[in-house]
Amino acid sequence: MKNSIVFSIFLFFCNSTFLFAQNTRWNDANQIGWYNYFGTFKLNDQFSIHSEYQWRRTEYITEQQQGLLRIGLNYQLNAKVQFRLGYAWIETAPYGEIPINSMGRDFTEHRIFQAVTLSDKISIVELSHRFMLEQRFVGRYSTPNVVSEDDFPMLNRFRYMFRMQMPLKGNTIGNHTPYAAVYDEIFIGFGPNVNENVFDQNRIGLLLGYKFNSNLRLEAGYLNQTLQLGREVNQQNVFQNNNGFILNTILNF
Repeated sequence: MKNSIVFSIFLFFCNSTFLFAQNTRWNDANQIGWYNYFGTFKLNDQFSIHSEYQWRRTEYITEQQQGLLRIGLNYQLNAKVQFRLGYAWIETAPYGEIPINSMGRDFTEHRIFQAVTLSDKISIVELSHRFMLEQRFVGRYSTPNVVSEDDFPMLNRFRYMFRMQMPLKGNTIGNHTPYAAVYDEIFIGFGPNVNENVFDQNRIGLLLGYKFNSNLRLEAGYLNQTLQLGREVNQQNVFQNNNGFILNTILNF
């Protein structure tokens, strides 16, 4: 566990340094605001339903970036290991100086995912490692004349997120407890349709949270998203450097 913590902290601080060392790149900066709901519906001691909606905006709130709906089935193997299988539906808008879609149009993505989360605690610090595989069916337009996506090639992606959180009062995050959290998540594309973005993106979050009770938590803070497009523009790799804030509402039933 100690080795994994050292490795995760190394990823956290070195990711962006490595990326910005590239010379043949085009940088596109956006101001973002992500407003998220996460809900867990417990069925019994082992199974629960995961639900999630993320309303992602640029110019902090006024322009569309992305909408993401995700549902899944959780299996709690024990107190430290959870498995999840699910589906996500995503709508992405043509935001920014260089839109993700080469024709500058919105597009739909359907996604199947498998995840495992490992949890632990060292002193008052809670740790989690989430490993996720995604099979992404990303909509494309074969010609400028078609009115909707007519091709959905499959892209594979691996994600790893490391998160630390600790109470700002007392020794545990119990009811009526403020806390601080930090996380880093890296996305790696692989497989036959990976294109330019083997490195897909990286996210860094710095959060302050409050646990009201066992049913409700709120979190808010800073978010950095570094994202690489899957194509070149003028023989340059295109990177988005998106900065803004994130607001999470977390419910447990």
